[in-house]
Amino acid sequence: MSKTSTHPLPQDPWQVGDIALHSRFLLGTAGYPSPQVLREAIAASGSQVVTVGLKRTLAAAGDNGFIAAIRQALADNGARLLPNTAGCRSAREAIQLAHMARELYDTPWIKLEVVGDEHTLQPDMFELHAAAAQLVRDGFTVFPYCTDDLVGCRRLLDAGCPLLMPWGAPIGSGQGLLNVFALRTLRERLPDTTLIIDAGIGAPSHAAQALELGFDAVLLNSAVSQARDPVAMARAFRLAIEGGRIARQAGVMAQQDFAVASTPVGGEPLLLGGGP
Repeated sequence: MSKTSTHPLPQDPWQVGDIALHSRFLLGTAGYPSPQVLREAIAASGSQVVTVGLKRTLAAAGDNGFIAAIRQALADNGARLLPNTAGCRSAREAIQLAHMARELYDTPWIKLEVVGDEHTLQPDMFELHAAAAQLVRDGFTVFPYCTDDLVGCRRLLDAGCPLLMPWGAPIGSGQGLLNVFALRTLRERLPDTTLIIDAGIGAPSHAAQALELGFDAVLLNSAVSQARDPVAMARAFRLAIEGGRIARQAGVMAQQDFAVASTPVGGEPLLLGGGP
């Protein structure tokens, strides 16, 4: 496996509540070939937020290797745990699981997932909103995994969610950002909202595109865990995310429908080097 990158994180903080973060790469923990590879991938990613599914944790109660690896990686890297309600199909089920996660992990953070379609695993925005509103009242910091629907996203913000996590494509599909128009609209219409692309990213170029569009961060799992070399892929995503963020700040040039000469063709010739 590849060696871990040790270059420092850029000082470009963003906020979740009163928590300042520098890494814009949130990483999932499912599907890695071994606990050691998982630990190395988390280190290589530079991620400060690592997500884990409570249902998977409970199902793996007899195999603590991966759970121990996650806890050790969190300690080694100073990262925060973001439990998720993956696998829930109703608001009631998600609320119950969120409370279990808070008791187990001692954190008010919860990545809220309520799926409404078995084929696409598309979020159910109605059940999601109901669960989010209740969990906010219960004192949770809710990270809602949602669609790119602007009106539905506004409803989640009105319910008290501090940020949004719209999908780029169906979970695990690796298709990248399928509806760039809708995502760009979210960014433009919600300029002060923290937006994190969650689901569907398959290549580092997809992550860079999300940051270039102005999204604050990305969350992904399969693109790293299913890679031939997860540690090297985690580093590749880290660099792509940093590059996309820098490009956004620098100002990506506007696209044109016609050619624009990059070299002027008028004026006097310019000679470089040499003497008279």
